[in-house]
Amino acid sequence: MFLLLKLVFWFIEKGYIVGCSKVEVKEELDIEACELVNGSELTIGEGSDRINALFFSAVKNNNGVGILLLSDIFGLEDSYNRDFAYRVACNGYNVLVPDLFRGDPWSRDRSETLLDPWLAKHEPERVANDIATSTKWMVDEFKAAGSDKKLGLIGFCYGGARILEVLATDKKSTFGTGVSFYGYRMDMSAARNVKVPVLLITGSNDPYCPVKDVEEIGNVLESESRVVVFEGRGHGFVHRPQTPEEDDDADKAFMIMRNWLSDHLLNKN
Repeated sequence: MFLLLKLVFWFIEKGYIVGCSKVEVKEELDIEACELVNGSELTIGEGSDRINALFFSAVKNNNGVGILLLSDIFGLEDSYNRDFAYRVACNGYNVLVPDLFRGDPWSRDRSETLLDPWLAKHEPERVANDIATSTKWMVDEFKAAGSDKKLGLIGFCYGGARILEVLATDKKSTFGTGVSFYGYRMDMSAARNVKVPVLLITGSNDPYCPVKDVEEIGNVLESESRVVVFEGRGHGFVHRPQTPEEDDDADKAFMIMRNWLSDHLLNKN
């Protein structure tokens, strides 16, 4: 895999591949660029740390920056999670999506009363270790390819809450920023230890990620952090829009995220 990344970085250096502008970001996706995204299934780590993952890598407009994407409870195989990762890669990034649930994601046919017992099966220590394994894989791959750029972190729902925990542990060593979409049960104590700016996006009608909680988190985060609330939107509207109105707001939220990543990863490297 690092050979592909090294080739991509060579093209960037020679000027044959150009990413999104650092000053002015296009408002429409480059469809031709989207046709040049490589996707592959991987197994990373060793022994009991081995986990499955998906890796999407932009070819035509690769900007040399890696993104670790932490899914919602529906996991790696869910088409919405895959589609969003693909769309991020369309904008020039290299996106890794690890299987945080080890082949046992939540399913829509289960009763919500079973959610907490299901979550308890996926111990926080094991999930944190899988995220660390994924982070190490990305660092090793990008170093081998000659890149010293900071990674980005994106998460939805369950993954959105993990953003704060990961960044609090990272202490600004690997990740340059994080984007949390409607994080489920975010940890205030973790937020106090985050050393990089974080973008928090939620909906005003989200029962799983109340605006009050998000604003409290935002108040203790690094000063450049930002909270964005979409009026009338519920849980999952960005990566799982269900109506034309949600589609419009999902596009707006994606643009906010894209500009944020450009400002905090591309322009600061």
